[in-house]
Formats: sequence, C-alpha cells, structure tokens
Amino acid sequence: MKFIYTHLISIFLLLIGSASALRSQTVWYDGALFPLLGKTSDSTETRYERLPEALKEVSRPPVWHLGKNSSGLAIRFRSNSTQISARWNLLEDVNLNHMTDTGIKGLDLYAWNGQRWQFVNSGRPTAKMNEQLIISSMTPLEREFMLYLPLYDGISAISIGVDSLATISSPVITIPSRNEPVICYGTSITQGGCATRAGMSYTNILGRMMNREVINLGFSGNGQLDYEIAKLMSQRTDAGLYILDFIPNVNLEQIREKTARFVEILRNENSEIPLLFVESITFTHSFYDRHIFDTVTEKNKALKEEVEKLRAAGHKNIHYLSTDYLIGSDEEATVDGIHLTDLGFVRLAEKLYEKIKEINP
Repeated sequence: MKFIYTHLISIFLLLIGSASALRSQTVWYDGALFPLLGKTSDSTETRYERLPEALKEVSRPPVWHLGKNSSGLAIRFRSNSTQISARWNLLEDVNLNHMTDTGIKGLDLYAWNGQRWQFVNSGRPTAKMNEQLIISSMTPLEREFMLYLPLYDGISAISIGVDSLATISSPVITIPSRNEPVICYGTSITQGGCATRAGMSYTNILGRMMNREVINLGFSGNGQLDYEIAKLMSQRTDAGLYILDFIPNVNLEQIREKTARFVEILRNENSEIPLLFVESITFTHSFYDRHIFDTVTEKNKALKEEVEKLRAAGHKNIHYLSTDYLIGSDEEATVDGIHLTDLGFVRLAEKLYEKIKEINP
C-alpha cells in the first residue's frame, strides 16, 4: 500500500512538473494577428509605419523617413499566459545622446486592471533583433494587454510569446475606443522625445487618460506644416479632434504663410471637427538664453494672430492652448531645455486633457 501511495505521489509530481515545463515553453504569435492602434490608414508600405504609401513620392524625404518610426502604434491582445515575451526587429537600431534606448526602440506593456491601463514592464532592446521576457510569474487569468511600439525607430516584424498552455486572441473589450480618434500633428516633442519608454509620450499618456485612440503624427524637426499631412489628416472625417502642436519646428514666415492654408486643407471636408492649436512650451533654458526667449515669444504671438484671423474668416470650433504652465513652473520637466522628461510629458498631457474636457464636456 505504501509503495502504491509513493508511486502515485511520484506520478502526480511528474505531471505537475510536466505541466510546468509545458507552461514555461514559449509559443510565438505574429503581431499581425492582432489589432494595431494609432494609424491614419492601413494603406502603408509595411504594417508598422505611420504614413500611407501614396505619400512616398510626395512627402519631403525626412518626413517620409520619420513616418517609418512607429511612435503611437500599439498592439492590442488578450491572454491568460503567466508570462509575456516579445521578439522585434528594428529598422535602424537608432542611438541618441539624450534619450533612453527603452524610449527610442523599446516596447512598453500595459494591462487593463478593470479601471485603467496599468504599466506592466518594458521590453529592453539590446540589438537590431531583440527577444525579451517582459513579465513572468503572473497568475493565469484572462487579461487585456496593450503593447506600445518604439518612438524613435521602426520595426519590420514583431511576435508575442506566451505559455504553451495559454491562449492568446484579439481583445474582447474595445478599449481604447477607436471612435472619434484624436489626431496630433507636431514635432519631436509630439513624436515622443525624450520619453524614457514608449508609453510615456504625451500622445500615449493622453490616450490612456481618455481611453480613446490617439494618432501620433509627430515628425522630429519636421512639423513644418506640410500640406500633404493636412490632406492626410482631413481624410479621417471620423476624427473627434485635431491637435496642432507645430510651433517649435517653424519660423515666423512659415507661421504667417502656411497656417491658414494648412487649416483650409485640413477642414476641406470636415469643417466642424474641433481644432486645438497649442503654443510652444516655454523652453526652460530661455530664462537665461534671451535669444531663445524672444524667438519662442514671437512665434507664439504670431500663432495667436493667425488663429484670430481664422476665427474672423468664419472658421468655427477653433480652440487655443497657451504656453502658461504647460509643463509646470519649476523648470524640471526637460532633458535639454526643450525635449521633455516623463514628468514633462505627464504635465503636458494633463493640460491637454483639461482643455479637451472643456471642448467636449
């Protein structure tokens, strides 16, 4: 009897060990199997980029190149796995001297906890081809996940790894809502420089605050009121709001010559969609660099004048957010006086969220 009992325990332990071994084995699923948030159009040259292929021969080369960066894109999926891994191949393996690798070319995993999107962990890049265990030892419960893609690099392929005994599928809950997306156009700050990780760009933070899809059309150094971008934005007649945050990348002449035309193209087919202009943040080093202070002040003043002209010309639903306290008043919210830290991005997102609630109570 003792022998049988001992033998049964051995079998039981063997079965547990086998199940654990199976569960610890990773099965990989192509990211293309799951919904991708943050694109203006699916007509892109490859899946994980932001501009439609039709703009390849139209856009300025730097705009087209930056459109290959996957800023604002996120994969949504559901799984009961105890661990989540990722494999992703970078287009360039970019390095910057003022921004972390996790922000430039890493991944960010969030899970829906029933009330909000909660940070899980980041996928840290180590080379052009990466494989990372992002989280392990979770209770095997069904969870909704959102995986943000790199801010300042692109990817050619991505796969999600789960336990061999786990399930993975498209999300059951349709959050963030894809109805009436917010479309943000702007600069390196809009694109996400210099967030420490992908989930901390202000457009991604804003998307979680609103629980709504936010489309990132930030082009580092190149938010210069390119008319083809206005036309692209105008084609999303389902948009709930357009945010224009381009001032750091334009000069006075461009503001005065291109703002009205950009808006005319943007609103050619959708004149009632709210439009929010955002002044340039007050660069923190401008308190010492008087040239920078004068330049930013003059450009913000010129933007306000253009907005008043648009209103006088009959444009409705035009809104304005001034630079006052956009990133606080302690000068601690930037990396280099211009590009934001995570603190700066949170503060900016909060100010935008307050303004959006005024526009759409």
